[in-house]
Parts: sequence; structure tokens; C-alpha cells
Amino acid sequence: FFFFFFFQAEDGIRDAQESRGLGDVYKRQVSTQSTGVLICGSMTRVQPIQRIHHVAYRCVDAKQTVEFYQQHLGMGFVLAIAENEVPSTREPDPYMHIFLDAGQGNVLAFFELPNSPAMDRDRATPAWVQHIAFELGSLEELVGAKTRLEAAGLDVLGPVNHGIFQSIYFFDPNGHRLELVANTRSEAQMKELHRVAPLMLEEWSRTKRAPRHAAWLHQSPSASKL
Repeated sequence: FFFFFFFQAEDGIRDAQESRGLGDVYKRQVSTQSTGVLICGSMTRVQPIQRIHHVAYRCVDAKQTVEFYQQHLGMGFVLAIAENEVPSTREPDPYMHIFLDAGQGNVLAFFELPNSPAMDRDRATPAWVQHIAFELGSLEELVGAKTRLEAAGLDVLGPVNHGIFQSIYFFDPNGHRLELVANTRSEAQMKELHRVAPLMLEEWSRTKRAPRHAAWLHQSPSASKL
């Protein structure tokens, strides 16, 4: 067996919370469109995804990881699952699976696997690519978080201006890159980005060079590299 859960807000509260996200403009634009897709020659309705239930990563030490996310990001420790055998594959591989409250129904989870080879990152991928981003409420909170994290001895990059949000970056004890974000985008900016997204993807698929439709995102004086 495997026990899964997520935090369920009341519909009205959840709708208000979801309106903050980057996908809000997209959701409003497609709300009146059909969700049918063509599969094997027939129109089949795909079951809509409600939300990300949880995301799971590996950690070096479960206790250390819980304490880090509690201390530096204020996440609650919700529950733990531990088995000596993997429920899905029946492999004999003891694990500790921890679940943390990342806010607004979002759950961040980790596995400690003491009998597996020492964990390492994907060496074929640059260290800045794979990361977890968490949203804060304002630029003031972002600056305050940077000050607090640096005072705790963490190396923090940023704020970096991405045009529609600003970010700071740092690493957790397991080597996972973390990003804290404060949105600065307007609805007009988001609508334009949504409009050009298919054009950008098509051009990228042909050229493998960055399309310039949204170059304005990093052209402000305070913008900098990833």
C-alpha cells in the first residue's frame, strides 16, 4: 500500500489562492475551451489534473532535511512513511519518506535511502537548471528572506530580476537548488507571454537558439543572468 494526501482548501479560498500563480492567465483563457483530445482516432476527454499532489526528491539525512526546511523556510513537518520494502516494486530497500507543508496545499517530500549508493546530482546537467521555486508575498519579504538566510550562514544569490518576478537562490543540505520568488508581473505581461509561447517553442524546436519574442524579460537595467 501507499498512503497519499494533500491539503484541501475550501473552493472559494483555493480559487483566490490560485489566482496568484503564474498559470492564472492561462487558466482563464482556456476555461471555455474543450478539454477533449484526439487519442487513437477518437475524441477522448482527459481527466483534468487538480494540482500537484506532491513532489519527491532524495535527501542525505531525513532529520537534517526536516530541520533545515523548518528553520529556514518555516515549513511544517506533516508526516513520515517508512518501510523496509518499496510498496510499488517490492524491492528490499529501507527508506524514510518525509512530507513537508510548502503552503497552500503544496507538499514537498524527500526520501532517505541509507542502503543505496551515495546520492549525487545529475552531472550532465548544469547546477542551475534543476531547482525548486517557492513563492513569497512581496519584494519586501524576498529581501528580508535574503538577509535572514545570509545571517544564518547560507550563500544566497540575488535578487535576480526576471521581468515578471524577482528571485533569490541558495542550496539545501542535499545539494538541491532552491529559489524564492516575488511576483512583479502585470496581467498584460502574462497575456503577451502566453500569446507568444507557441511561437517561441516552434522557433526553438527548429533553431535551438533563444527566440526574441520575450527578450524584454531580462533587458531591464537590474536584470542579470540565471
